Amino acid sequence: MQRIRLRYTKRGRLRFTSHRDFQRAFERALRRAEVPMAYSAGFTPHPKVSYANAAPTGTGSEAEYLEIALTEARDPEKLRVLLDESLPAGLDVIDAVEARTSGLADRLTASVWELRLDGVDPAEAERAVAAFNTAEAVEVQRRAKNGVRTFDARPAVVRLETHGAQETHSSQADRPTDQPCAILRLVVRHVTPAVRPDDVLSGLRAVADLAPPVPAAVTRLAQGLFDEETGTVTDPLAPDREAATAPSTAVPAAAATAPA
Repeated sequence: MQRIRLRYTKRGRLRFTSHRDFQRAFERALRRAEVPMAYSAGFTPHPKVSYANAAPTGTGSEAEYLEIALTEARDPEKLRVLLDESLPAGLDVIDAVEARTSGLADRLTASVWELRLDGVDPAEAERAVAAFNTAEAVEVQRRAKNGVRTFDARPAVVRLETHGAQETHSSQADRPTDQPCAILRLVVRHVTPAVRPDDVLSGLRAVADLAPPVPAAVTRLAQGLFDEETGTVTDPLAPDREAATAPSTAVPAAAATAPA
């Protein structure tokens, strides 16, 4: 059985698709591309697809990940092209590697987010970011199944800073406007309870009274293992690529048994 790991996007209007919407679209793409999927056992077999840490509905993403299991070996790049052609524009499969290591989900420990705040002056956003970063605690509320939950969003935020509009990576989700626009860049750890971009926006409202006049356009730029030394989020598929290109250290059987 071969396992393939894929990176895909949610761009433009497709950011409003729910995780269940994507699951249905992806399973249709698997059938269209005639992928030799492995199926689970039982009365209702389903394709063996493992999804990892999907972005919330309404947010764009350049870095969503999943893993599929195949009954026959396929070239990852050819498979990527077939699946990408079978999905609607905006749900784009942009990377594929053969799984040669374990624990993909364990390598998704942090995310990089971009928050576009239309109608917010960059100087105002910078003041709010400074207030957030200097706060010892930033309590926010979120409505859950069991009622309203209050928690501190500050510890999960590794970095929050303002960026110029020219540095944005979320042009797919941008809303053209002549109004002021502030761009924030956020690096947040995946903790429990999860701290999402909307929680950080709530925190900015709490500590600095920053309230964008329209909902923020939010895009995940990356997710992966957080490197404590460099403060960056690394590519979670890199270990699989390195394992594929690493020279074999095994001694050939013929050499091992050859007489001295």
